[in-house]
Amino acid sequence: MSGKKKGRSPGCNNSKKGRYPGGATSPTTLQGTPGATGADYGSWKKQKLTEIHQALFSDPVDIAALRRAAVSKGGLLTDEIRRKVWPKLLNVNIYSLPLKPGSSIRENHKDFDQVLLDVRRSLRRFPKGMRAEQREVLQEQLIDIILYVLKRNHQLHYYQGYHDIVVTFLLVVGERMTVALVEKLSVHHLRDFMDPTMDSTKHILNYLMPILERVNPQLHDFMQRAEVGTIFALSWLITWYGHVLTDFRHVLRLYDFFLASHPLMAVYFAAQIVLYRGEEVLDCDCDMASVHYLLSNIPQNLPYEDLISDAEHLFSCYPPSELAKQAALQHHKSIAISSFQDFQLATSHQRPDTVLLKQRLEEANSKHGEMDFAQASGTSQLVKVAVWGISASLGAAALAVAQTALEWAPDFLLQLF
Repeated sequence: MSGKKKGRSPGCNNSKKGRYPGGATSPTTLQGTPGATGADYGSWKKQKLTEIHQALFSDPVDIAALRRAAVSKGGLLTDEIRRKVWPKLLNVNIYSLPLKPGSSIRENHKDFDQVLLDVRRSLRRFPKGMRAEQREVLQEQLIDIILYVLKRNHQLHYYQGYHDIVVTFLLVVGERMTVALVEKLSVHHLRDFMDPTMDSTKHILNYLMPILERVNPQLHDFMQRAEVGTIFALSWLITWYGHVLTDFRHVLRLYDFFLASHPLMAVYFAAQIVLYRGEEVLDCDCDMASVHYLLSNIPQNLPYEDLISDAEHLFSCYPPSELAKQAALQHHKSIAISSFQDFQLATSHQRPDTVLLKQRLEEANSKHGEMDFAQASGTSQLVKVAVWGISASLGAAALAVAQTALEWAPDFLLQLF
């Protein structure tokens, strides 16, 4: 802990209180939620869920409130909430998703062999205890999603580690929504990693040392003498830590944080990890091999909520604009950074899902008339698939409640296909 305290800059106000009852700063528990128990925890969780739902049903959607919820203690709490909020954070209309990729996407695709190899050796990214046949289906979907996004965006180039990000979304939101979310993420937050060369990625990594220098000059100088560089953090950034963390709950908590933040926030989080481990670094031999080995083996029991809060604080104290010159980015244009302001602005004009669903159904009616949707031969694809899914899952009796399901549970319908 002392390494982290030394890393605090005297020029910034570092006093922060916990954001759950009592101002506690205990480690996180299930789904990244705070360690409070009993009535206080239940009240805190209920209040946060209420605020999230209010933001989702506002018209336009209260994106600022959703970002605060994703960043603050506990993140988005559950996968059900993530399926609602993640699309809003990325400005994705869940009622206008791309179709599932077809098998033809693999034909003559230049990246197929490498993607196949990476996905085949990604067994550890799937939940323990998952049946082999279920995992294999997901792996096939993972391959098709990656190839589909790359084919639709010729400016994007595959990199090893990209599949670690895609699989995280696949396990939470399913195939079709993953296509939409990953495509949007790839042309914004991940864009610099997807250039044909590593130049942009190297420049992004260059932000790390200037942060350390401002916060803990002693630690920075030690690492400079050791000539360790920043390559130890490469897999952290390009996979959003999905490749190096074994607990999926911690990965999801970080994804909540990064999706609601600036594209460089993963670098600030990396800097905070190094600062947190400052004492360990200073105690090891001052040579590249020793320091690299220590830092590249990221501990699994980190105090993630504290580190997230501290990384956010670092960002406010030392914004990218202040570090750009020292990071040697003054002559290198980062697409992710330069487009982020426009991206944020675009997310502020979204309609709530209830309105989007109504618009989708009105479009279907205008094309195919007012015929009963369960019998109409020209029903929209959304409704046809929904009816088929309900029939296959629940039996013919479920058709009687399909219209009600459309009104109160659109997420249920989305999960059917």
